Amino acid sequence: MKGKLGQQSLSQRVYQQIRELITEGELLPLQRLSEANLSEQLEVSRNTLREGFRLLTQEGLLVYQPHRGVCVACPQVQDIIDIYRVRRVIEIDAIKQSYPFHPALPTMRQAIQKALQLRHQSNWQGVGTANMEFHRALVSLSDSKRLQHLFYSIAAELRLAFNFLGSPERLHSPYIEKNDQLLMLLTAGKINQAVTLLHDYLVASERLLLTAYSQHTA
Repeated sequence: MKGKLGQQSLSQRVYQQIRELITEGELLPLQRLSEANLSEQLEVSRNTLREGFRLLTQEGLLVYQPHRGVCVACPQVQDIIDIYRVRRVIEIDAIKQSYPFHPALPTMRQAIQKALQLRHQSNWQGVGTANMEFHRALVSLSDSKRLQHLFYSIAAELRLAFNFLGSPERLHSPYIEKNDQLLMLLTAGKINQAVTLLHDYLVASERLLLTAYSQHTA
């Protein structure tokens, strides 16, 4: 029993590590995953790696393709629409629970500063990761572990959608200033204005993503 629990723990660690690689943009949609390379990189056996693959496949982040093996999944239009539906629910609710001295606000500021530095370096993948960190901190304004877990569950899919479409500068650059505006409103306690800004922000982001997707697949 102890050995089985240890194996489960290792598989969960592999699951978390690969998921984080997807969320940070290190693994791309439709990319084939090499068991040999990943087992060496993560320092686990292939059996443990396969169990991690199984968990990620159940979650829809990996898919098995005949003659190719395990590949990173690619979100479809309906997935994007559903992701943004969930984002509007959880992020706007988090804003409504905010208060000016919430401990998540400095983390949001750090994410904005990181994004500005990376934009100066034209590191758009890094800007995208900083943006994910901003929104992860934003959701923590809710002080709800369940809402944070829900955001965590869609963050990797969201990053896959961004990465499938390319043009990271076009997708991420406009939102650095919007994040800054949102943070200023929250710090000032202007919750209603922040809710309006975030709603419009998410609608615009969804439309940009769907437009880019239609152009990419046309």
